[in-house]
Amino acid sequence: MKKILMSGNEAIAEGALQAGCSFYAGYPITPQNELTAYMANHMQERGGIFIQAEAELSAINMVFGASAAGARSMTSSSSPGISLKQEGISYIAGARLPAVIVNIMRGGPGLGNIAPAQSDYFQATRSGGHGDYHCIVLAPSTVQESFDLTVLAFNLADKYRAPALILGDGMLGQMMEPLIIRKDKQIKPVGKPWALTGCKGREANVVKSFYLKEGDLEKLNLKLQKTYKEIAAKEQLWEETFLDDAKLVLVAYGSMSRIAKSALRLLRGKGKRVGLIRPISLWPFPKKAFASQKKKYLVVEMSYGQMLEDVQLALCGKAKVGFLGRSGGGVPSEEEIILKVNKIYNE
Repeated sequence: MKKILMSGNEAIAEGALQAGCSFYAGYPITPQNELTAYMANHMQERGGIFIQAEAELSAINMVFGASAAGARSMTSSSSPGISLKQEGISYIAGARLPAVIVNIMRGGPGLGNIAPAQSDYFQATRSGGHGDYHCIVLAPSTVQESFDLTVLAFNLADKYRAPALILGDGMLGQMMEPLIIRKDKQIKPVGKPWALTGCKGREANVVKSFYLKEGDLEKLNLKLQKTYKEIAAKEQLWEETFLDDAKLVLVAYGSMSRIAKSALRLLRGKGKRVGLIRPISLWPFPKKAFASQKKKYLVVEMSYGQMLEDVQLALCGKAKVGFLGRSGGGVPSEEEIILKVNKIYNE
């Protein structure tokens, strides 16, 4: 099969186009600008609409409108820009609209820097806007997965009428790797009988998140919770490596999992029985991956203990969990992982 050299940002953009994305609105911010540039170059030739909005708030609300009209819609940004989109994401979730939002994370808090980080994990998995809602959150670790999971994000967003978030980082967004455009992974957009396409010949559709009549908003929330329970039951995704004989299991996602895998190979070469769990869906978190609780765990992430909490919750205190984290552009190295493993391996 033909391979194309692409960056992670470009692979996400191409994945969106292959998935039938017909509307994109975004605003430039490093380190995700290649994604926006790719969409600007290719949306029109693929029959879609590209808009460089005047601000992040405008972009997310344009996505709201396009999604309400039935378009497969996407926006992308990096950490501070995603913070500005949170109100709009809550509105999209409240209106039960499918949309894809991409966050190529950078260091924070505040304006921070343009180095890779994973410190937006809580914002993504705890849904940074107001109200009881969730986004489906997928975390690629390779350029190929950046493409594949973007296609999946559009399909899951449509299936569940919910926003889906691709959570990458500056390292993955900028790196280049061979990519295979897998057309067999694609699913054509489904019909959307709820969309605002004009009501001639049928009853009018209403898309909203505003309910003033007593009890109506609670009914909506109960519908959402039913959907979220279904997603949690059916859409947990993870990769596992050498779990059968592992005495200690590394847990890492996204770019960090690549470094963890490299450390794992070195450790196993020295006789250490080390395995790896790589969460792919961050929400729903893959609790099923932690069914075996007779092991030690070491969570490694580019934050100061955000995914750590989900691992601890999955294990319910029945296994020992160590932690190694850096943030603000700091990236745990192979050497740091190996030192930490050696320290706790025989404790």
